[in-house]
Amino acid sequence: MVVLALLVAAVALAPLLSVASPYDGDLALRRQPPSAAHLFGLDAAGRDLLARVLYGGRSTMLAALFATALGIVIGGGLGLYAGFFRGRVDDLLSGLMDLMFAFPFFLLAVLIVAVMGPGLLNAAVAVAVTNVPQYFRLVRSLTLGAAGSEYILAARAIGSRDGRMLLRHILPNILAPVLVVGTVQLANATLAIAGLGFIGLGAQPPRPEWGLMLSEGRSYLFDSPHLMLFPGLALVLFATAANLAGDGLGQLDPRLKL
Repeated sequence: MVVLALLVAAVALAPLLSVASPYDGDLALRRQPPSAAHLFGLDAAGRDLLARVLYGGRSTMLAALFATALGIVIGGGLGLYAGFFRGRVDDLLSGLMDLMFAFPFFLLAVLIVAVMGPGLLNAAVAVAVTNVPQYFRLVRSLTLGAAGSEYILAARAIGSRDGRMLLRHILPNILAPVLVVGTVQLANATLAIAGLGFIGLGAQPPRPEWGLMLSEGRSYLFDSPHLMLFPGLALVLFATAANLAGDGLGQLDPRLKL
C-alpha cells in the first residue's frame, strides 16, 4: 500500500517533480543517459524521460482504473441481477459469459480494439469488456448465497421490494470481496493497457504511456537501455504493488480466508 500510494502521489504531482515538458525535446541531445540535469535521461526524441514516465503513469493508471471500474459496474450489475432473479435471463447471461471465457483474455481485447480502432480510451473499454465475465461470476455467486440468507427472508416477510433488498441488503454484504478482487484485477488491467500500447493499439504518439514508451525504446535496448528500464520498472512496481495490496485486503476478510 505504501509503494502504491507513493507511485500514485508521484504521478499526481508530476508538474512539481519534473518541470520539463513530456512533449518538447531536443533532437541534438537524444538518447542521453541519466545525468544530474535529467535524472532518467532523454528518449529517442530528446524528451525528458522522467517527465515522460510521470505523465505516462497518469495515462496508464487512469486507463487501468477506468477499465477496472467499468468492468465491475457492468459485470457486477449483470451478476447481481442474474443471481437474484435467476430464470431464463440468468441462463442467457451465464451462457454468454461462458462464451467470452472461451477466448483468451488478451486476444479478445485485441479483437475489440481492432474493431473500435486504436486509442487509449478504446483500449480501456476493451479491457473492461474482457473482465466482465470474471466480475459476473463472482457477483452472481455471492448474490446466490446472500439471496437465501435469513436476513433476505426476513426482508421478504415484511414486504421489502426487490430493488430495496438488492441495494440495501445484498450489495453492501458482497461489496468487500468484489473490491478486493477489483484491486488485484487493477494490476492485470494495467499490464493489459500497457500491452495494447506496446503493440500500437493503445495510446498513440506523442502521448506518454508506459507500454508505448517500452515499444519506442525497444529498438535501443542495448545502446540506450534506460529508455526501457525506467518505464518498465514503473510498470512492474505499480502492478506488483496493486497485486500485493489486493492480497493484503483479502486477508482482512474472513470469508476470503476460508
